[in-house]
Amino acid sequence: MQKNTPYILFMALVLLVTVSFFLLIKDFLLACFWAIILAVVFDPTYQRFRQYYKNSEKLPLFLTMLLIILVFVIPLSTITLMVTEESTSYYNKIQSGEINPQRYFQDTLALLPKFNHLPRIGGISVEQISTSVGNAFAQAVKYIAQQVPAMTQNLLNLIVQVALAFYILFFLLRDGHQLMRKCISLIPIGDRIEIELFERFTSVARATVKGGLIVAVIQGCIGGLLFWFVGIPAAFLWGMVMIVLSLLPIGSALVWVPAAAILFLQGQTVKAIIILSVGVLAIGLIDNFLRPRLIGKDSKMSDYLVMVSTLGGLAWFSLTGFVLGPIIAALFVTCWEILGKDSQANKT
Repeated sequence: MQKNTPYILFMALVLLVTVSFFLLIKDFLLACFWAIILAVVFDPTYQRFRQYYKNSEKLPLFLTMLLIILVFVIPLSTITLMVTEESTSYYNKIQSGEINPQRYFQDTLALLPKFNHLPRIGGISVEQISTSVGNAFAQAVKYIAQQVPAMTQNLLNLIVQVALAFYILFFLLRDGHQLMRKCISLIPIGDRIEIELFERFTSVARATVKGGLIVAVIQGCIGGLLFWFVGIPAAFLWGMVMIVLSLLPIGSALVWVPAAAILFLQGQTVKAIIILSVGVLAIGLIDNFLRPRLIGKDSKMSDYLVMVSTLGGLAWFSLTGFVLGPIIAALFVTCWEILGKDSQANKT
């Protein structure tokens, strides 16, 4: 017992110092997380730049950072500004009575005679259902209009987080492989298990960002521009909804298919055909052609696990949960697979 006392005390000290360190940097963990994710995703690009510019150490880093800004920072900033303006404008129109969601749903149901003769279900009429749906839609727009500007109010904190993320990203791109080897040598779990967990983390992060986030943004942008072209109100707002749905296996069809159906019922056949054509030939086929090329050989999880982990990540970590949720699920599955393999090996 006495021989183990120094070791137990040292492990307690290690645990205390580790917890204290994470509490110290807890306000900047989000910046650290996104720096790690971007380093994992763009490391192959950085390595290609290094092979092409062998005589320069800083130029590959500069080009990689510039590419990240062009691919992520500028588009996301533009989309955020558009959604803020669109949601605020749409909510103001609802408040002024220029747009009445309840009346809109009632007029749509009036185009379907069968709905008007449906009996009350549990004492609730079709008119009450349409009113409730309209109220829910108005509340959703109100929530977005209130929350999106609030996210951008603390501009100084946002600038600090982005600057810190890029500062950390610079060193992760340059020294990432050495840091990973050092972590594998220091963590007392076993090199085989650690390498497998690191590989799983890398593959799922790349698959989620490249095959999920980028494709979702493209689909949402196409959908938003499509809605704007045919004259549907709050086009950019609907585009953001399609981005969120595209991150899930259910897809953005939950938005553009009902939109086409409503336009068809209202007699706007040409607009309905345009939405269906672009939805099927452009938005729908992106998953079949673009996603496999972006993911490449990165591992994928089953659709139900992706959906559950993404929704759970959203509820737990907000926007970061789109990436962090599937990563946690993948590591969970990997840990149990390793445990099962070791158990089978011990039995034999």
